[in-house]
Amino acid sequence: MEPDLFTAAAEERQEKDPAGSPLAVRMRPRTLDEVVGQQHLLKPGSPLRRLVGESGGGPAGPSSVILWGPPGTGKTTLAYVVSKATNKRFVELSAITAGVKEVRAVIDGARRATGGYGKETVLFLDEIHRFSKAQQDSLLPAVENRWVTLIAATTENPYFSVISPLLSRSLLLTLEPLTDDDVRGLLKRALSDERGLKDAVALPEDTEEHLLRIAGGDARRALTALEAAAGAALDQGETEVSLQTLEQTVDRAAVKYDRDGDQHYDVASALIKSIRGSDVDAALHYLARMIEAGEDPRFIARRLMISASEDIGLADPNALPIAVAAAQAVAMIGFPEAALTLSHATIALALAPKSNAATTAIGAALDDVRKGLAGPVPPHLRDGHYKGAEKLGHAQGYVYPHDLAEGIAEQQYAPDALKDREYYSPTRHGGEARYADAVEWTRKHLGRRRP
Repeated sequence: MEPDLFTAAAEERQEKDPAGSPLAVRMRPRTLDEVVGQQHLLKPGSPLRRLVGESGGGPAGPSSVILWGPPGTGKTTLAYVVSKATNKRFVELSAITAGVKEVRAVIDGARRATGGYGKETVLFLDEIHRFSKAQQDSLLPAVENRWVTLIAATTENPYFSVISPLLSRSLLLTLEPLTDDDVRGLLKRALSDERGLKDAVALPEDTEEHLLRIAGGDARRALTALEAAAGAALDQGETEVSLQTLEQTVDRAAVKYDRDGDQHYDVASALIKSIRGSDVDAALHYLARMIEAGEDPRFIARRLMISASEDIGLADPNALPIAVAAAQAVAMIGFPEAALTLSHATIALALAPKSNAATTAIGAALDDVRKGLAGPVPPHLRDGHYKGAEKLGHAQGYVYPHDLAEGIAEQQYAPDALKDREYYSPTRHGGEARYADAVEWTRKHLGRRRP
């Protein structure tokens, strides 16, 4: 018997006793219009709407798709909607348990169904990134010839985990993490819907906010936690899910942290000041508080990039590249894995030698400019490439440093009003000692002396 995504027996049991199924299963959308989030994929004429038969057909039939997104964003849900709405055969395989043999069996069945009674087949393949190259290769003829319409789901970057020939024969659809408002709407529906909790319990605002933090944009996690907490509340004869009940149920304390209030800025400030003070343990504590409270990881990464220049600078030239790499990684992977990247960067910055010389240097230079200390660019530094520049004296007398043995020319670069100004005062902390030696040598060879 072919492995169906939702077998007839399971559907019959769910219809007879819906309460026997998990809340996350009961609340699965029945149509694309009930899907929460992912509106960018659900516009009229989109590949998903074509898959459920809302449009398209004939010579321009629906394309195979690869659904890429973090857990709990609706990949399986979208497959379920297609399975319920389409009049096509719907077959499901999991790359965890299936192999080439199972893939070929589905393809053979699809060809028989098409040739025998004109029935098209949709194949949902979960966790496609777990398939080897050879296993993915076995899908190519069926996808290319449209013997099956493939819906493949993956949490891994398909450009690394899916073979190029299969990618080129499919549309890549990227699912975005659900917003708090998306999950909030789903929770409210689950509380009141006949398939859900039927208004048996209420969810106070503080409990709802903590539930959103626990969910982290994962709809399945949110509904699972809600069901557990609601069950505990009802067992205790309560009609409201208190914050204490939720904490006890999920074994996760609510962090007192207002992302739009003082706590947001106070904890962020404490994180940066702990890094500046080289207290790696305190820095990790504040980082953990921000992560646990559901802070935007991009905000944390931005603060770390600023800290790398503001408080470390050239004392450790690797600090900024580490922080920038962390920000790029966070943008690509998101939570929960982004916590590892943020920890990596926080530890590196906290333990790095410190210098604010770059900060004070640009501050002093900006202060002079704002006071009006500027003056004209020295004539020998002006652009001399255009016609008539020579007559104006532009670029005349400029010494090209690369023509000199030491690679530095004794000539004036700053405007007259600032020719003796020295903004950069390097420390001798860490790697900045090298820059301190360099700045001393270059100022000497530029013909400048400290006043």
